[in-house]
Amino acid sequence: MASITAAICAAPAARLGARRAQRPQTARRAMLRVAASAAVKYDYDNKVFEKELVEFADTKEYIIRGGRDKFSKLPEAFKNIKQVGVIGWGSQAPAQAQNLRDSFQEAGMDTKVVIGLRPDSPSCDEARAVGFTEADGTLGEVFDVISKSDMVVLLISDAAQAKLYPRILAAMKPGSTLGLSHGFLLGVMQNDGVDFRKDINVVLVAPKGMGPSVRRLYEQGKEVNGAGINASFAVHQDATGNAADVAVGWAIGVGAPFAFATTLESEYKSDIYGERCVILGGVHGVVESLFRRFTRQGMSDDEAFKQSVESITGPITRIISRDGMLGVYNQFSDADKKIFEQAYSASFGPAMDICYEIYEDVACGNEIKSVVNAVERFSRWPMGKIDQTHMWQVGQKVRAERKEDQIPINPFTAGVYIATMMATVQTLQEKGHPYSEICNESIIEAVDSLNPYMHARGVAFMVDNCSYTARLGSRKWAPRFDYILDQQAYVSVDAGTQANPEVIQAFKSHPVHKALAACAAMRPSVDISVGGDNDTTGVGAGAARTEFRSVAATTA
Repeated sequence: MASITAAICAAPAARLGARRAQRPQTARRAMLRVAASAAVKYDYDNKVFEKELVEFADTKEYIIRGGRDKFSKLPEAFKNIKQVGVIGWGSQAPAQAQNLRDSFQEAGMDTKVVIGLRPDSPSCDEARAVGFTEADGTLGEVFDVISKSDMVVLLISDAAQAKLYPRILAAMKPGSTLGLSHGFLLGVMQNDGVDFRKDINVVLVAPKGMGPSVRRLYEQGKEVNGAGINASFAVHQDATGNAADVAVGWAIGVGAPFAFATTLESEYKSDIYGERCVILGGVHGVVESLFRRFTRQGMSDDEAFKQSVESITGPITRIISRDGMLGVYNQFSDADKKIFEQAYSASFGPAMDICYEIYEDVACGNEIKSVVNAVERFSRWPMGKIDQTHMWQVGQKVRAERKEDQIPINPFTAGVYIATMMATVQTLQEKGHPYSEICNESIIEAVDSLNPYMHARGVAFMVDNCSYTARLGSRKWAPRFDYILDQQAYVSVDAGTQANPEVIQAFKSHPVHKALAACAAMRPSVDISVGGDNDTTGVGAGAARTEFRSVAATTA
């Protein structure tokens, strides 16, 4: 099996290597520059915004600080860009379009933000409801908007991008900028053996949270400078010489308090991987396996939900956000630390097994193909609901009666969850990703963006506010985490296997803790506020895509 997998992965890699050798000078000029210091992995030429060198554990990385006090520099970053076309209205588009519009207005700019949708799209009414209309020229047909825009922010579903990218690229103006919030399209094009047009900029800004959280924290941050969702950014191709300024300006315009450098390839690998691991699929599998385990042990349904889901999305999430994973461990008594260690030690290896499989499936293109293939099947077999089982019905009752200060911190639950989180971290580290990306794609996005949504309304509210790629991946891999924990980790604990001291010491001394502490200094200046089951606070726009529509997923 290993040789077959290697052969499957080698062919796309060989094609990519050949294409890289043929890249034009403009593309090579835009590609990642290794800084003079070998410790700095990613660096881009940026003339408008100041970059800072920050230590992350035993490495250094450049970051760019955002905040509303930087909005005055947006006109310079976006010079010669008179129209930004935001294409789509899914998870990210409503948030980014509104944030950019508000930021441009605050900066005194006349740059217009225009939404591109199909005329019969069910999302048109939502766009109109938040002020994008045909009458004022801020809502139009997809390809008309693309052809007239100086910057095209492509936020249709990944599957739609895979289907439509030749037509989209052909419609763009020479010298314009293609903006992506996910490197998925690069993975598709690598599989197809093609490159981007040579006469356009290709940049990325990837907020580290679902669209509704990007908008919610931006709104909360109107009174607090710097509130928002951190983002990674990249310049894949620079045809005009100022692509880095545009990319960083975009990140700051959508509200990122801090922006971290990456590449399209590194971003799509870490992002698609992370959402299938602890961020979405992993945590879903963890809580379902724990709920069953606790009820088998004699807990009531309500108590089992509290000790599994509520424990993770409540106090464990809050402690990790502020004090890191060690902060959770250190608050336990000696007796509870032993429970944590036994659960962690038993769970880490099985979780690593699944995490490695996920990463390698993403890296060789298989997971991208799986997403594209799945969307083609949706007209016959739509994506099903994931919160209709007894466990999640119990959750509605528990949330209705919740007393936040009485939610327990279960040491066994913490051990299993943090082992899954550390497996997500360790795999990214071994695959060569920088710590800013590791921390954001394994930890920060989970605790500062996604877990609060599950805490508010349950697993479907968390998962199905994300992209189709994320939703599909979560559904595909959550059962794998559930199964392997039940079949390997919990039976080991029940057999009396004690914690492996080497595994526990590796957890305690892992450099990610120092890296996360550096990231914690850059966390959003406010905690996200999300309404519960009967409250729309933080829900945001884009509801038209929450229930799957095959047309919306495969066309613009």
